[in-house]
Amino acid sequence: MGKYKEIFLRLIILFVGLTIAHLGVTMFLLADLGADPFNVLVQGLYRGLDSVSGWAFLSHGRVHIAVCFLIIMVLLIVDKSYVKLGTIVCMVFGGPIIDFFSLLLAPLFAMVSSFAAKLLLLALGCVILAYGMTIVIKSQAGTGPNDLVAVVISDKLKKKFSVIRVIVDFSFVAAGWLLGGVFGIGTLVCAFLVGPVAGIFLPINEKLIEKILKKCGV
Repeated sequence: MGKYKEIFLRLIILFVGLTIAHLGVTMFLLADLGADPFNVLVQGLYRGLDSVSGWAFLSHGRVHIAVCFLIIMVLLIVDKSYVKLGTIVCMVFGGPIIDFFSLLLAPLFAMVSSFAAKLLLLALGCVILAYGMTIVIKSQAGTGPNDLVAVVISDKLKKKFSVIRVIVDFSFVAAGWLLGGVFGIGTLVCAFLVGPVAGIFLPINEKLIEKILKKCGV
């Protein structure tokens, strides 16, 4: 029973981190100055599909889910040991969270016209993303698509994760940009800001999660 309680708590912590992280993602998507590598790809696919199909049900979040499902299907074929419950939660719920925050924040961002204000909101979004992302990582229940794809490739090829992560991110950005996604200053800000900020939050959130688990008797 204790094991299932721990899994449940870690999944709740992961979901909280996921929600915070995707609030940050939504902020710099709405700033329209760029996006993190995975969402540049999703944005490109969404804009490409929308321009040729005009399907009313299409949204960034729904395309996000479709791409994540595709990644999960490929991983189940390659090595299903990488597909954890928390990973599926990360991938499946990320898109709807973005859609929810987009509806909520779009009117506010529509009033922001100056480049400086957009850049400030984008930077704030990156910090929020980094904070939420570290909660997801330290929940030890699963991870998002960028990290997971990089982990699998680095394990299979026996190459350094940091090198493979750069290659994966570059591939996502290049593919998304070619499809019509926004590659801009926001993508560069995200690339250089999220990592260092996450490095600050990682030990803080690790201690916080340990305290939460301890208080809950895990």
